[in-house]
Amino acid sequence: MATSPVPREILLEPGGWEDIDAVMAVMDDAFPPCFGERWSKSQIAGVLPLTGVRLLLAHDGGAEAPIVGFALWRTVSDESELLLLAVHTSAQGQGLGRALLEDFAEQAIADGATRLHLEVRDGNPANRLYASEGFDVAGRRRAYYRGVDGERHDALTYVRMVSQ
Repeated sequence: MATSPVPREILLEPGGWEDIDAVMAVMDDAFPPCFGERWSKSQIAGVLPLTGVRLLLAHDGGAEAPIVGFALWRTVSDESELLLLAVHTSAQGQGLGRALLEDFAEQAIADGATRLHLEVRDGNPANRLYASEGFDVAGRRRAYYRGVDGERHDALTYVRMVSQ
């Protein structure tokens, strides 16, 4: 599990289908619609059964406590892509995002990944976290995200190479 100190009693555990509604509640809070980053419930439900997909949940105070964050990724062969990482605004800035990111990396590496990658909106505050965890900008997708107001936002792709 994660090695970062999290000042609250946070439990990280695997999630599944039964957790989609709680995941959507975190996503609705963490991803403002103005940027177009948010996934739909059907998108998450569609990716969960794919080979190599993992959902990691963060509970605030134990297994029966509310879910305040999650990470969703897929590992295929020697590559792992972080599809989503979100932390409820009430729990942001306390190390939870870092703990989820570190756990993703640890589990992906344990599954044989030597290349970790992700994409995130340019200007998203999480960019600082990814850079601090050894991810380097590998490219830019112009006008990749489209907000509810029609405004377009670039995405940055990040990669982190790891040795086995």
